[in-house]
Amino acid sequence: MKETILTVRHLSKAFGANVVLRDIDFNVDTGDVTSIIGASGSGKSTLLRCINLLETPTSGEILYHGENVVAPRFNAPAYRARVGMVFQSFNLFSNMTVLENCIVGQVKVLKKNPEDARVNAMRYLEQVGMAPYINARPRQISGGQKQRAAIARALAMDPEMLLFDEPTSALDPEMVGEVLAVMHTLAQDGMTMLVVTHEMAFARDVSSRVVYMSEGVICEQGTPEEVLVHPKRQETQSFLSRFRDGGAQTNTPS
Repeated sequence: MKETILTVRHLSKAFGANVVLRDIDFNVDTGDVTSIIGASGSGKSTLLRCINLLETPTSGEILYHGENVVAPRFNAPAYRARVGMVFQSFNLFSNMTVLENCIVGQVKVLKKNPEDARVNAMRYLEQVGMAPYINARPRQISGGQKQRAAIARALAMDPEMLLFDEPTSALDPEMVGEVLAVMHTLAQDGMTMLVVTHEMAFARDVSSRVVYMSEGVICEQGTPEEVLVHPKRQETQSFLSRFRDGGAQTNTPS
């Protein structure tokens, strides 16, 4: 039986007079793959940054197993270890090897023995196909390889849930497939994932739920078939028509 991991209630975020998110509500259950789609500037990435506490919501609640993560004195580092994040710009430490990138968080945050952390890191680097590159530094590998290393680093923290912020938007087209393949495998293995993406095929084929955002609000959410095949709202239909007609969505941050 599924359990609700994350509940977002009446979440809003403003930067001064600019209201970026308005009254956001949704749940994430164990094993869900929730894709958040929408035009650039619709608030998708800001929502993810609020969930990961990189931004502080202006109002509302983010409940992790019923506990409000934006409450005073909440243990944010422990929460981030359980709810990992993969960024579009990789955010690997440039002065460390691929393997060291996957070890450091385990030792510093989880207080693991360095050898145990190394064994755990190698397990996930092998899973994402990065074992041959463990001694390389980020500047020596491709964008797709950097993103796969970043996913292995997040997995090495043994998270309950992973957040992906447009993980393929900084990649050359030929590298997108290798990252999506890793994410597809994670979904098949039951990893709970919240993915901001412009990859409509991934949202359609891999997601259990799709959330469509426009101008800082959730216009529509439901199964991929409900949102992507039979959308009810005109805004959703107009957005999706760009892809059906062969148009490409730009990969600028949102």
